[in-house]
Amino acid sequence: MGVTMGIRSMPWSEWIELDSDFVYYQRVRQFRLRTRGDDVVRVLPPRADGVVIVPGGADAAKELLYELVEYLARRYPSSFQITRLQPSTPHIPTVGSVPLSWDDRMPIRTVTALATGVTYDLSKLETLHCVDMGEEAMRIVTGLVQEDVAIMIEGTDGKYYFQAGSICIPGFWRMRDKIGKPLDEIHLSGNVPQFKEKLKTSMERFFKRLAVNKPVIRNNYFIQVVKPSKDKRAADDGRSFDMEEETTSDVDPEELGWSESTNGPEDSLEHGHGHSADPAAYLRPATLRLRNERQTLRRLPQDLVRERGVAGRLASAVRSWPEDVAVYKGRKMYRDVLLGYLDECAEKEGITGGSVEGVLASDGHMTWVGSAI
Repeated sequence: MGVTMGIRSMPWSEWIELDSDFVYYQRVRQFRLRTRGDDVVRVLPPRADGVVIVPGGADAAKELLYELVEYLARRYPSSFQITRLQPSTPHIPTVGSVPLSWDDRMPIRTVTALATGVTYDLSKLETLHCVDMGEEAMRIVTGLVQEDVAIMIEGTDGKYYFQAGSICIPGFWRMRDKIGKPLDEIHLSGNVPQFKEKLKTSMERFFKRLAVNKPVIRNNYFIQVVKPSKDKRAADDGRSFDMEEETTSDVDPEELGWSESTNGPEDSLEHGHGHSADPAAYLRPATLRLRNERQTLRRLPQDLVRERGVAGRLASAVRSWPEDVAVYKGRKMYRDVLLGYLDECAEKEGITGGSVEGVLASDGHMTWVGSAI
């Protein structure tokens, strides 16, 4: 099975998706924000590396936030409530002197995520500058979506650099290892299989040519192990996001933020060498998860559904991974348990083999740009 970018056109209505786990995701994201700090939200200032100049990420973070709240208010009017600035407001939020609003309306002042009851005041950004302003914008973004968000900005060398992000639930990688790097180095330093040979040139060309009105989407998937636990997703129980006694296992039993059962402790990871944990004693079908990631990419203007045949197609895909992809995805750790379980399920359905295409993307790399789950 080959390695490709696997992108397809994205309808605007699919840029951001919300589901019934929004509150659960927000508990995890806010816990990570509180306990991991700039490991999960960070914006870089402008810099000059020799002859290369890379703009900072603050203005793009601000633009993203205003673009996002305009979108959410229209796409999910029953989930988000907004107020707008009055026409008499003396200072209108802008980026590069362009007002940050849609349809010539006044910019949004506040946005409330009704599911969590949290209201964010965007006018606070006007009291901050540069990195502080950008990071406040990204913290607000964190509270509005389930997805992680990364901002890539073009340098004077034509490369795109990771200059800002809200990366709360990556599972398998850390922002500290990638922030500030160009697109090619992000993938090469992470030992993404076949990136240099098959993906580097086409990905760089694609980034340069991507138009504002041509957003795209792709999917990626991993297999990860989680600790045995009770389902704690029913988090809408009135408890505060700020309870000091909460632990990672309390808040994130599915290991969305960091896959410790698969990769070992977050702070001990050797970048580019994932799946470094010893096989868990509790490894069995019930502790395996198919992590299906939905990733969207756009240019700014300035639990798997049980479907008949999925088990056989997934088993076929896992068996067909090239050796370097299998190492990257940690197949050795869970192969026997996973394939034994999937084969059993497929046998019960009377379906074996088949193509996984159309259910899962078979790409051996991952870039979280725009938004991703």
